[in-house]
Amino acid sequence: MKIRSLMFVVAALLAQPVFASGNTERPLDARILGSEGFLNGHPDLKFRQSGLKAYEEGDFPQALKLFKRAARYADKPSQGMVAEMLWRGEGVEKDRPTAYAWMDLAAERHFRVLLIQRETYWASLSEDERKQAIAIGQTLYAEYGDTVAKRRQALAMRRAKSQSTGSRTGAVGNLQISFDTPGGPVTIDGSTYYHPQFWEPERYWAWQEKQWKNPPTGVVEIGPLRSAGEAAPDPGKATE
Repeated sequence: MKIRSLMFVVAALLAQPVFASGNTERPLDARILGSEGFLNGHPDLKFRQSGLKAYEEGDFPQALKLFKRAARYADKPSQGMVAEMLWRGEGVEKDRPTAYAWMDLAAERHFRVLLIQRETYWASLSEDERKQAIAIGQTLYAEYGDTVAKRRQALAMRRAKSQSTGSRTGAVGNLQISFDTPGGPVTIDGSTYYHPQFWEPERYWAWQEKQWKNPPTGVVEIGPLRSAGEAAPDPGKATE
């Protein structure tokens, strides 16, 4: 079955976030997404972004480490990337039962792309590997499941916002946010920088769910990611 490359979807969703404004949607200013203050309040995006960069540079051990850090903050794409790397043995020895446990965790919110990949893994496991995967999964959920990981992310958002606004409740008021960018310093209205879509936990999760229900289209391939330097499949050959 053809599915989108998980790497493509993860990268595209990071590059094209949107937030609601009234009844319309518009892109989040890339300058905000790349600012230190925003990323300090969103360690899920911060470590996923760094993990993708390390992965694209071929530094798989570092990428795996960073994806696991993002995973502690309920980042389902990063949990899926940990699974893919374990499944393929990128930066670590292949471990199919543990890879399945990570993909099951990534699919916790029933995002279709991740559910498909999880079921693909399961169909490939032996009975013994399936038993191992179930046991491993119990430990992973205790550390990375939404019940605990979402609380970490919510705390990080509240802490970063309160430190910047000077309000324990994170009230924005007439705040202006100034920060450096590669193009020079910029100043943005606080109501734009601290849009509730990205700073109120429940709205943040809802935004993520909407993204994954309608992921970006474009690149498709069969199965998991290819390793760096591995030849792509012959497009002339038929696939199931």
